[in-house]
Parts: sequence; C-alpha cells; structure tokens
Amino acid sequence: MTIHTDNRSLLRILGIDKPIIQAPMAGVSTPALAAAVSNAGGLGSLGVGAMNAEGARKVIRETRALTAKPFNINVFCHQPAMAAARVERHWLNWLAPHFEQYGATPPSSLSEIYTSFLVDAAMLQVFLDEKPAVVSFHFGLPSAEVIAALKQAGIKLLASATNPQEAAQVAGAGVDAIVAQGIEAGGHRGVFDQDAPDDRLGTFALTRLLVRQFDLPVIAAGGIMDGAGIAAALALGAQAAQLGTAFVACAETSIDEGYRRALLGEPARHTTFTTAISGRLARGMVNRFTELGDDPRSPKPPAYPIAYDAGKALHAAAKAKGEFGYGAQWAGQAAALAKSLPAAELFAELERELKESMRQLAQWAG
Repeated sequence: MTIHTDNRSLLRILGIDKPIIQAPMAGVSTPALAAAVSNAGGLGSLGVGAMNAEGARKVIRETRALTAKPFNINVFCHQPAMAAARVERHWLNWLAPHFEQYGATPPSSLSEIYTSFLVDAAMLQVFLDEKPAVVSFHFGLPSAEVIAALKQAGIKLLASATNPQEAAQVAGAGVDAIVAQGIEAGGHRGVFDQDAPDDRLGTFALTRLLVRQFDLPVIAAGGIMDGAGIAAALALGAQAAQLGTAFVACAETSIDEGYRRALLGEPARHTTFTTAISGRLARGMVNRFTELGDDPRSPKPPAYPIAYDAGKALHAAAKAKGEFGYGAQWAGQAAALAKSLPAAELFAELERELKESMRQLAQWAG
C-alpha cells in the first residue's frame, strides 16, 4: 500500500478546516459541545451508543440546529452481551455492602442497557433518515451491508483501531479513515476482540505503524491534550488528532460536579484501567469504583454493558449521599493538563498552541 502525501485529504473528506476532532464520549458530549467545535472549524462529535434510536435522532437534530457544519455521530459495534445469571448474582452480592453504605439495595437483576449497533436496525434507519455528515464506529465494525447503506447515503465513515490487525479490517471495509486509539486514551479501549492478546500500543507508535502501512488517512487518538500533542501527531503522519479528555471539563459537557472536580484536581494525575464499572476495559481516574475492581477478592464482573446497569445504580445511590467516587470518571493519561474553558475558547487555544508548535518544528528543521 502507498502512503498519503497530501496531509489535507482528510480535511476535504470530512469537510472541516482544522485537524482537530473532539472525541464522541458517550454520556459526556452534548449538542452544544459538538456544535461549538464544528463551528470553530474542527469536527464535533456525539456519542449515541448509550441512546436508543429516537434519542439519537433528537440530539442529531439539536446539533444541526446549532451548526451548519459537519459533525460526527459515534456508535458501539460490540458483540451483544450474553447474560450469565450466576455471574450477575455473584457481582450484585459483592456490591451489596457498598449499596448498603449509602442506604440503598442493589438491583434485583441486571439487563443489557445498551443495544449494539450490530443489531440496531432502528439506529441505522435514523442515520439513513437524518444523514449526519460522519458516522464513526467503536469496538468493531458493522456488516458490509450496513457500511454500504451508509456510504450510499453520502455519510463519511470513521472507525477506531488499536492495532494494525484491526486497522486492516477497517481498511478492508471501505471506511474513509482510521482512528488510531493508543493505550493512553481515556474511556473504553476499542479492541474488537476482548479475548485476543492486546499489544497495548501507544498512540504515537500506533499512528506511525498505520501511516506506514495503510493508504487511508489516520487520526491519532489517546493522551493528546494540547497543540503540541496535535503537532506531534501531525509530524508522525496523522492527518488529524482526536481529543477527548481535553474537552471533558468544558462548560458544554454533561458531567457532574464530582467528575469535574476530580478532573481539575489531584485525581487527574492518576488513571488506571478497570472492567468493574462497565464490564469492559476502560481508562479512568482512580476512584472508589476502580479500587473496588482492584480488590483481589473481587469476582469477575458481568459482560459489557450488563455490568454498567449495576455500576450506574451504585453511582446513583452514592451520589445521592454526596459521594461521587463511584462514577465513570473516564480520563486519558495526560488528564492533568485539562482546562476548564468554554469549548470555543479551548479550541482557539489549541489552534494557537498548534501554530506555535509547528513554527518551532519548522525552525528546528530549518
């Protein structure tokens, strides 16, 4: 395969001016956030993997009312969960004392609270009706038929990959660009097969591998928090950088005060991986829930997203008593660089930092 030499091809494909993409972040992103980034010339994004089809239609229309620019809608392409009553009961029994600490009882049973896009015909129909400019996939890929239908509707497609093998599947599927998700990234690790070995490649190593191997634009994602990080990704051949944690503290997100306080304080210096909150590996700030999952006595959590049903219930019970430490406080490794700014101001600052970093790189090269 050949390597792209035109580093603006991705911008033309997506219809954007700046090589900055706001990560989708289901449960955090809002129409106001996505619109602010898109209006500034980047690609704003909305994560709808935790919504039903009509919820997705609503936020697409709300975003479209705030911007005429392209924006991205992200869905989860995980294999649907297999219920396991014994595992779920053991997990609820393990969590019961923590519920009791906050005057609550665990749910009597758990359910698969999110529908995978792999089996969500209603979500597909919403996309074909509403035609968002961009749709992106996480945890895998939908069928060739679904991809063909989206492309026929004029929708550009992105998909995340955590290694070259996954990227080869993305390239073979006819997707327009690869999101190279490094191990530094906050939120859920986008591996296609949770049972396969994970090389845990860093963002820059993965970006360079994919740029050299594939004739598709590469978007670097994971641990990038400022203009210098964006410049470094571009220098390695990425055509854009995707930032998630950098935008989490913006006023337009839907996070609660505990998450915001943690991200702007000492907890941001300490991130870890856990499966305890959702049932799937994800990076977040160390808190009461991640410590619960690290307990050597902890049983295996239920499958994703069944475990999330329990996780959300425990967080709600604790939060009602003023304790925010059981939340899904997802954050990347460089979370301590987060700033609390309106999204438009943060974007402008990223642009200034990027220009200065590129100037310095040009000076050094000269």
